Amino acid sequence: MSDFAGHIHLVLPDPTERAACFRALAGGGARIVRSFASADAWLEAEGDSGGAILLFRWHQPGRIDGAALLDRVAARDDIAAFVVAEQLSIAESRAILRGGARDLLPAPLDPRVVCRAVDAELGDWTARQAARTRRCEAAARLAALTPRERDILAAIAAGLGNKAIARQLALSPRTIEVHRANIMRRAGAGNVAELLRLQFTAEQARGAAGNPVHYGA
Repeated sequence: MSDFAGHIHLVLPDPTERAACFRALAGGGARIVRSFASADAWLEAEGDSGGAILLFRWHQPGRIDGAALLDRVAARDDIAAFVVAEQLSIAESRAILRGGARDLLPAPLDPRVVCRAVDAELGDWTARQAARTRRCEAAARLAALTPRERDILAAIAAGLGNKAIARQLALSPRTIEVHRANIMRRAGAGNVAELLRLQFTAEQARGAAGNPVHYGA
């Protein structure tokens, strides 16, 4: 996921609403806030060229309405969209949320509600980034393992002891002991519990990418 921490884009046609939200958000510290009068203006200013929290009115003036804007950003993982609307049907509300919006905020906008929503999203982003970093670090530490060592690690994770692993791989228990010591050294793990946590975290990294689990070429 790209870094959108602290970047907020407001696409709000009403100047009073836009100014109130801008003041509330810009006064919150390390936030970079940009405001636009329409989705057309946002795109003309290349607001979609980088990551951001995007808060916009569902009913937009100009060529691009809220539905088209949400459809444009829904597939991107570096833009978190919040839709502002009033007098929507249940079906429309569901369509907005199913279309990829993080949340649907009621209008007229309360700047305090906007700040809470933005802060919550920034907190979630920080947590996701930290988890992603842990997954990448775990995968990197296990990437040095040989194919045989990966097989042994999988057997350890399955709860097998040295003798059972030796029988499964047609090796001697002493050879398994040597491989286990090498696995611990290469992975930089202090004990088996830490090693298994690394494996589980690395598997999460591969699962998040939609790829089979493996730790090296």
